[in-house]
Amino acid sequence: MVVPLAARYVAAVVGAGLVVTSASSVIGTLIVPRSVASWLTKRVDQFVACFFVLLTAGIRDFHRRDRLLAAHAATLLICQIVAWLGMFFVGFALIFWPLTHAGITEAFRLAGPGLWQIGTDIARGGLQEAILDVAALTGIVTVTLQIAYLPTLYSEFNRRENEVALLNARAGVPSWGPELLARTHYALGSGVSTIDTLPELYASWERWAAEVGESHTTYLPLVRFRSPKSLSSWVTSLLAVLDSAALLLALSPAAAPEVPARLCLRAGFTCFIDVARAMGLPIPAEPDPAQGIAVSYEEFLEAIARLKEVDFPIERKPEDAWPDFVGWRVNYEQAAYAIALNIDAVPALWSGPRRRKDSPAIRPIRPPRGRAGAQHPAAPSPGKPTQS
Repeated sequence: MVVPLAARYVAAVVGAGLVVTSASSVIGTLIVPRSVASWLTKRVDQFVACFFVLLTAGIRDFHRRDRLLAAHAATLLICQIVAWLGMFFVGFALIFWPLTHAGITEAFRLAGPGLWQIGTDIARGGLQEAILDVAALTGIVTVTLQIAYLPTLYSEFNRRENEVALLNARAGVPSWGPELLARTHYALGSGVSTIDTLPELYASWERWAAEVGESHTTYLPLVRFRSPKSLSSWVTSLLAVLDSAALLLALSPAAAPEVPARLCLRAGFTCFIDVARAMGLPIPAEPDPAQGIAVSYEEFLEAIARLKEVDFPIERKPEDAWPDFVGWRVNYEQAAYAIALNIDAVPALWSGPRRRKDSPAIRPIRPPRGRAGAQHPAAPSPGKPTQS
């Protein structure tokens, strides 16, 4: 069957549209320093996410799921470049179709070498040679940009994970807001509270949240990069810091570093909302205070009990502090829960549901309480320090 020349020209227009669409996606994803909406990258992200949801659907143990999900980000990056080059290949083949006397097979035979190499003797005429050169440059530039993109991603990933790793000793593994306050006051059993270090911590995480909000909306695959340790996650770490600030402001407003805590909360919920909306999650721009929070009053009392274990200074009664805590947490809970669910983050306390409904929340792993010198008279052997 011979396809009319007019139909071939229509196909060439479609091919040009595919090339432009793929090129705009490459530019928006790899060059423009801001979040640029691209239906192509969103579809690739959805496809890869669905694949990993199916792959891990039958695995209950979180550690096993985490090992598989660690490949999610790498798979996404590979699928992105395959999608870009595939669209370029089909697009340039359709552009070549009206310029060949043979069928569509000859057009694809022309587009293939044109896209993967510079210089070929299969072109006939100046127009074909010009299109082949454009196709070759397009392929090389796309691959080069993707290669140059990787160091930026891993640099931002390392900066993010440094603070997450440092938080593990202060907020437990997995991190939990009340645990952060308890350990900060307990100070590894030293007998000297280190609550005075919280302003510096909140200032540091305010900057961290601003950096993560900017980098993870600009380079969206960073959201899928998982922490090196299965029980750590950037989502639950930031959530723990924000919960600690909200608890401190609600329970001990006089002793709380009000300005650093408030600034940290503001930067934190802005980060969560920006990242969630960049991922396409249905998060409103402004939270609804009437909606309330998922954390129950009983869980709130459990957190207070944890603080009382280490004699944390609490100024207000739980029933008086509860409305203020709800007022703070409603700002970031919905966005944080949506991200944690979407990436299947470690199921820490107060971090929302996960893909598997039977995945229990993991409590922070706590080292033995007390100072080794005071409660354990036997001195540790050299090179074998005790935990405290």
